[in-house]
Amino acid sequence: MRAMPASVTLLGIDGLPEFAEGDDVGALLVQACAAQGTALTAGDVLVVTQKIVSKAEGRVVDLNTITPSALAVDFARRWDKDARAVEVVLSESVRVVRMENGIVITETRHGFVCANSGVDASNVGTGSVDFVVLLPEDSDASARRIRDRVRELVGIDVPVIVSDTFGRPWREGAGDVAIGVAGLEPLWDYRGKHDNDGRELHSTVIAVADELASAAELVTNKLTRVPAAIIRGYPYKPGESGIAPMIRERDKDLFR
Repeated sequence: MRAMPASVTLLGIDGLPEFAEGDDVGALLVQACAAQGTALTAGDVLVVTQKIVSKAEGRVVDLNTITPSALAVDFARRWDKDARAVEVVLSESVRVVRMENGIVITETRHGFVCANSGVDASNVGTGSVDFVVLLPEDSDASARRIRDRVRELVGIDVPVIVSDTFGRPWREGAGDVAIGVAGLEPLWDYRGKHDNDGRELHSTVIAVADELASAAELVTNKLTRVPAAIIRGYPYKPGESGIAPMIRERDKDLFR
């Protein structure tokens, strides 16, 4: 294992267009990186926010096409919500964890437990409040497509993380996490190694994909139209396991 570098550099990718269905995300990222003088190099990691991936994949829903169920109508009436949006949230879930105090916590088909099934009405880019964006159907596949396209265009293998903003249990404030991974191992396992006092570590596993996604959010915040970032200098471990290792197994989850 390489020693940790003294520094890691975050580079926001600017100059990207408003994304729409069918856009070539990988090609547009490569072009934008070159245009701003930060062409991708070997060892870089690309972090791409979910919103542009979902838009390019056509995961945008017109709420005017949605007929809400009785459950959605009742919840929306009690908490001053849009019943159509509530219905989309419910339809994107495999399990409702809790519907309380105007908040819907669900489990998605991907295995994520999050607010509103990841359905988001911000920065949709349509100029209308009647649209919402869904999570990609397969975030790992989305990351792989971007990685493959970048490799095709510039000849280097750059790992890709698709990120999204999730709330955090027991703490205020949201943070970005990985929802799709291609080309790097998402967990760094210290079990079996020894600390500085010689004690063997038995439980320490670090969610490096989440840490990289969260770090990237420092330059891809919600209001600056910078929806992707390069992380340069991080000694990631190559791998092809995707996001699956980060999804806690049901029998190990004390809060399901």
